Amino acid sequence: MKFAGLICLLLFSLSAKAIELEGQFTQGGLVFGKVAPGTTVILDERVLQVSTLGDFILGFGRDAPKSATLQLQKPDGSVEKRQLKISQRKYRIQRIDGLPKKMVTPPAAVLARIRKENAAIARVRTLNSKAVHFRGTWLRPAPGKVTGVYGSQRVLNGKPRRPHFGIDFAAPVGTTVIAPAGGTVVLAHPDMYYTGGTIILDHGHGLTSAFLHLSALAVKNGDVVQRGQHIGAIGATGRATGPHLDWRINWFDQRVDPAFLLSEQDRK
Repeated sequence: MKFAGLICLLLFSLSAKAIELEGQFTQGGLVFGKVAPGTTVILDERVLQVSTLGDFILGFGRDAPKSATLQLQKPDGSVEKRQLKISQRKYRIQRIDGLPKKMVTPPAAVLARIRKENAAIARVRTLNSKAVHFRGTWLRPAPGKVTGVYGSQRVLNGKPRRPHFGIDFAAPVGTTVIAPAGGTVVLAHPDMYYTGGTIILDHGHGLTSAFLHLSALAVKNGDVVQRGQHIGAIGATGRATGPHLDWRINWFDQRVDPAFLLSEQDRK
């Protein structure tokens, strides 16, 4: 099993079978694993889904601690534990002062709408489907210059904002956006307050990807899309200062770096 941009491969020899872990053991990293079918895999206290072929995935958030415990409960009843070391990253911090208040703090009149939309997004990020669309090489979802990277953070008028959790691809309105991997559309909304036209795909095992600020949606809730399929168009909807695609990846509630799924050339 190979994934573009995944450069670290660990092989842990166990008494019966080997476990394969391929990915980035760093903050924002995503790791793809393989064990003998029937093995139970636990990361810290989370029991992971394992496919019938032994595939599983795990991810580390932007501010993940320096280590995590991986426990394997094998079909023969034996238990193996491994301590995973997670490297720490430094992120870009940008300070912008003098912005109008409405650009920093949303008006009270839209708070109920924001809460409702956030709840809808949170629900889809609890999904744990058996699909394995995450297997295989991932594609860049849109052309354009990379103008925003994972983990960066802005301080607006002296107030720290939420970090940026995706990659921004700047391109003209109407530029085609494709599915970087197969998946099921679990959210398709034409106009969310912050993210405008929004699509979220479920790739299986808790892995979802979001496509934000779209000017048009070519899919609807429940659609199953194939790798490379046209799903929408770049826009400047929602809270955007110009036309671009903001592409984000989540493993459940952990926000991971989409760049790790791309080749080095596609990250530029």
